[in-house]
Amino acid sequence: MISGRVQGVGFRYFAERAAHQLGICGYVKNLWSGSVEVYAIGDEASLEEFKRQLAEGPRSARVKGIEESDEAVREEYGRFVIE
Repeated sequence: MISGRVQGVGFRYFAERAAHQLGICGYVKNLWSGSVEVYAIGDEASLEEFKRQLAEGPRSARVKGIEESDEAVREEYGRFVIE
């Protein structure tokens, strides 16, 4: 979960681009709360780099927090998509 000014600033497209470059599968979607949810599957190094990029976000975003949790791998995500 990513909070801050992360909706209306191209954050989902930024996340999708970064995920494709790093070979990460999963999804990104806006939530009614104003946060963005990211579900990511990849190797440890790629996930760490992805998290670092998400913490920066696109130029007009202001990321205030990232809340992480471990989730089971869901096989239906063979690539990274915007939901």
